Amino acid sequence: MAMVCLSDFEAYAKKYLPKIAWDFFAAGADDCCTRDENILAYKRIHFRPRMLRDVSMMDIRTKLLGTEISFPVGIAPTGFHQLAWPDGEKSTARAAKAMNVCYITSTYSTCTLEEISAAARGSLRWFQLYIHRNRAVSQQLVQRAEALGFQGLVLTADLPYTGKRRDDVRNGFRLPPHMKLKNLEGAFEYGLPPNSIDPSVTWNDIYWLRSLTNLPIIIKGILTKEDAELAVRHGVQGIIVSNHGGRQLDGGPATIDALVEVVEAVQGSVEVYLDGGIRKGSDVLKALALGAKCVFIGRPALWGLAYKGEEGLQDVLRILQDEFRLSMALAGKCFAGCLSSVIQRFLHMSHL
Repeated sequence: MAMVCLSDFEAYAKKYLPKIAWDFFAAGADDCCTRDENILAYKRIHFRPRMLRDVSMMDIRTKLLGTEISFPVGIAPTGFHQLAWPDGEKSTARAAKAMNVCYITSTYSTCTLEEISAAARGSLRWFQLYIHRNRAVSQQLVQRAEALGFQGLVLTADLPYTGKRRDDVRNGFRLPPHMKLKNLEGAFEYGLPPNSIDPSVTWNDIYWLRSLTNLPIIIKGILTKEDAELAVRHGVQGIIVSNHGGRQLDGGPATIDALVEVVEAVQGSVEVYLDGGIRKGSDVLKALALGAKCVFIGRPALWGLAYKGEEGLQDVLRILQDEFRLSMALAGKCFAGCLSSVIQRFLHMSHL
């Protein structure tokens, strides 16, 4: 089967992954409206292509907090990669290094931070953190990640409790016995307890994190101008506009729809990124044109792993890279840092 677009990898993963693993990766909260809207919202955004522009030389590189990557796509933090491929996050890290993109490693990875670091030395890696009720556990993770050379700390802000994902409830989802949350082994006497994430976390905990590490702090899960302004006020270096892939509060906005007000709120004082719904290179172009510095892919990375591990994920990234380059050229742009005039939004209106 020729893998031509990201939908091909999705179809393969759905066919060949065990149902319980597919359902876990695919799950959205409740009716999955927000999950689906993340994708549909891109279809309401249209390009304003310009003609007869010299696009013979294309530059699609960008920088994340000063570090150059090959094009403005990275890998979002998702858990349990061994459900998709035996080498799990080690394969993810190697693919990201090969393609020179940023990989955000999840707290809930099935390989240790040490294994991930060793698999991709010298690559751009950030570490995603959930703050647990046992703060010592979170403190040790942060300091361990910094010591291993991770270059950014991504605090997930939208999960005080886990959203209701119906298929996971029906399936009684749990990791197979041979898989572990490797970074939390030994932290809890009887494995990860239910509701271990601390729901009392507030903006003031940014200061606590700052006392633990010199890493730049990026906050993930921002969807409003009010929270974007608070993020800036509390000294973060980056914001990821995210609704957790539609896995938390169903009925929230699509991330591409929330992006504009966040970008306008921060007024260039911090870098703004986005995840959720990226399925084509043209989606990447739309997000950048609306002010994102980079986008991160979640489920498509897992589909790539399910196809051929490291090689499959490289294929996914390469397809996105080629599609992004082509979309830029056809829109009349040759430099990824100058895209603000390339689109026009058409809001869908129902006819009475």
